[in-house]
Amino acid sequence: MSSFLDEKVLPYVLGGVAVGALGGLALAKLMAKDTSSVEIKAFGVVDPNPRSGWTPTKTGTMHTPALSELASVLNEGMVEDFKSIKAEVVHCPNMQESPFNLAAPGICGSCRLADVGGPPYLIPTVQRDKVYNLVDIAAEIKLPDAAFIGAGAGSSRLTGTNCELMPNSHLATHKIMTHFAKMRDGKPVLERYMSNEFGLLGNLLASDGKRGEVLKITATGRTSEKTFVNAIRTALSAKYGTQPVALGGVFIIGKGKAKLHVMPDFSKTAIQSDAEVDAWLHYYEANAPLIMLCGSLVSYDPGLDLRVEHTHGFSEHGDGGHYHYDTTPEFVEYTGYFSVAETVHRIDAPTATHQVGRD
Repeated sequence: MSSFLDEKVLPYVLGGVAVGALGGLALAKLMAKDTSSVEIKAFGVVDPNPRSGWTPTKTGTMHTPALSELASVLNEGMVEDFKSIKAEVVHCPNMQESPFNLAAPGICGSCRLADVGGPPYLIPTVQRDKVYNLVDIAAEIKLPDAAFIGAGAGSSRLTGTNCELMPNSHLATHKIMTHFAKMRDGKPVLERYMSNEFGLLGNLLASDGKRGEVLKITATGRTSEKTFVNAIRTALSAKYGTQPVALGGVFIIGKGKAKLHVMPDFSKTAIQSDAEVDAWLHYYEANAPLIMLCGSLVSYDPGLDLRVEHTHGFSEHGDGGHYHYDTTPEFVEYTGYFSVAETVHRIDAPTATHQVGRD
């Protein structure tokens, strides 16, 4: 699997300056927002979307039931969605190992969700100045050494095109295991992405990256029309109503296939409806095993204009993108590990919002 930093010719632009002029080490530091030995001003690099220009962050305090209670709720609430369902409290496995391949050892400690930007910065027309960095997000949520996983859009000024991003970064150790999926010659391709910069939108689980107690959910044989994520959220919503419960985590599709999409480059015409979004996106069927990063699973939106479900996935065999649902319900296998978020932070929310493109 290639990385866009491995290419001999780097046709990407940072602030109007060809990054090839920076040199490999300086470029890597700049993209990770480690500027200790990089003089940014010398290269004319400008942040087009500084924190000072963001809309004010709103923070929602979530309902945080005990993990054992949540396990009971899901064991009862998902019984009609899968032939077999088991939710339990376990010690988090080492998530730096296969099959997870995360940047941090775990998903525990100081857990919170960050909902950054949003589809209105992409639809109806793209706002290219909406560029973010995980370092700034960590500062905004007051977790400077955060481990992040989730779903978002890559920075087009780094990749040269619109793309799906699977953020996977541990700021404390400067380890980046992020991937991105883009269209090339009409086909989706998956590559490594060695940067903490992203664009337009992101739904992120932030934590200390430690191992601890987590909610493990194992499900096989889907029997309803709900997705794995939607089945979890629906069960939580039925139990807790307007008390918002927020989860984030990682799940493995161990057997079967899944419907994913990859965004092509930005549309040259305005997109006005979900039907036009569907016509624009590239859908395809991906093969298991797939590593899914769930950056948002919120049972109830307490008026923050949240994207209540958002999951992106990658693999070791080149498949990746935005998760919709499995296409082999009779023998699909899911194994998920989730943490409960104490707070949700709505960062740089669009002042003019809509519901298009949130599936």
